[in-house]
Amino acid sequence: MRLINRVPGRTGWTLLVILPFAILLFAYLTSSAQRLETNPNDKLLPSFVQMTSAVERLAFTPDKRSGDYLFWQDTASSLKRLGVGLGIAAVAGLCLGVAAGTLPLFSASLSPLLTVLSMVPPLAILPILFIVFGLGELSKVMLIVIGVTPVLARDLEQRAREIPPELLIKAQTLGANTWTLILRVVLPQLLPRLLIALRLVLGSAWLFLIAAEAIASTDGLGYRIFLVRRYLAMDVILPYVAWITLLAWSMDFGLRKLTRLAFPWYEGAKA
Repeated sequence: MRLINRVPGRTGWTLLVILPFAILLFAYLTSSAQRLETNPNDKLLPSFVQMTSAVERLAFTPDKRSGDYLFWQDTASSLKRLGVGLGIAAVAGLCLGVAAGTLPLFSASLSPLLTVLSMVPPLAILPILFIVFGLGELSKVMLIVIGVTPVLARDLEQRAREIPPELLIKAQTLGANTWTLILRVVLPQLLPRLLIALRLVLGSAWLFLIAAEAIASTDGLGYRIFLVRRYLAMDVILPYVAWITLLAWSMDFGLRKLTRLAFPWYEGAKA
């Protein structure tokens, strides 16, 4: 049997999912044990005991100066910025995508503009955002909005163009005006695609957030990582990176479930 036709069973699939993580974990534990045996003060590859102690200190012990639990404060601050940024980007991307993909008068100018904006590296304009919006929350949120909105808009524009013209013609034959077409025909087709597009840009959104927090912030997951890097505190950095990864995966999982529950008819929900 050709390799391309071999499909693992349920047990085999589970083992194949676990295997790469098990290999990475084994490689890390082995390397960490070797380095710590040679130098117990080595900070490059801390043991699980060291990382657990660091997380316990940050998550369950109040900070001596502020009295806050830094781990949870950082998490709440980052999630707030990310949620606001993605929310604004989703609404803006949906509106721009509908306009560029459905209305020819807007498409003539919006489509090229969105193409150009999507090519601008958001991190390159981060200093401009700090100058224009200051070092507060607005600049961090705007970095996510500027970095994510053009990508969402272009994706939704393409999806709007793929709507069969027959649907639009039939709706107009039944007396639908422009707003009715958008609300009753176009939006139901684009909303599930919006959720899927949000899943695709989650990684970029987290990247923009961490970069903004690392440069100008007083709290947040990115701020904490770059604050402790000067001390080579890998026992803090690695758990924070793992926590960010878990949060991103949880958000992706939630969006996937929401797509399947809210739009079971959409074929993209099967992905």
